[in-house]
Amino acid sequence: MPSSPWNLPNMLSLFRVILVPVILVFLTLRGQLGSFMGLNVGDLIAAAVFIVASITDAVDGYIARKRNIVTNLGKFIDPLADKILVIAVLTALVELHRFPAWMVVVIISREFIVSGLRMVAASEGVVIAASKGGKLKTVTQIIGIILLLFNIPGAMAVMWLAVVLTVWSGIEYIRNSMDLLS
Repeated sequence: MPSSPWNLPNMLSLFRVILVPVILVFLTLRGQLGSFMGLNVGDLIAAAVFIVASITDAVDGYIARKRNIVTNLGKFIDPLADKILVIAVLTALVELHRFPAWMVVVIISREFIVSGLRMVAASEGVVIAASKGGKLKTVTQIIGIILLLFNIPGAMAVMWLAVVLTVWSGIEYIRNSMDLLS
């Protein structure tokens, strides 16, 4: 019997998408909420919600693997939720002058390339699983974004590493998919 698409992992992925506008609202209202211990309250709340959203990514994957719950909705919504979360928050950080737009373009470009490769692979009946480089890229991006949201010095050094890992993992996916493209 196939798994219901409305299972816990998928609901967590949908919840992650719902949290994105919450994060953006607090980043938008940041100037009107005052400060706490020298940090902007809007930034603090946005960072806390981003951390919760990031945790749901790890938890939904763990539950899906542990309970062997795989659905087409899950295959669609989980990576989409991750991309929406990261791209939306990075775009807001560009608006706040904490992150350069060109780095967002590099990150988004890699996501388009990898998604395109996965679509080509799927049309050939091949599944391209997340690579270790892709997972490391994601963890580094999340840590960097949290540091940027808290406005912690050194955040840009982590994001530089994230961009390098983004390019490296993108090249890795392309190299490993050359058979599909020829």
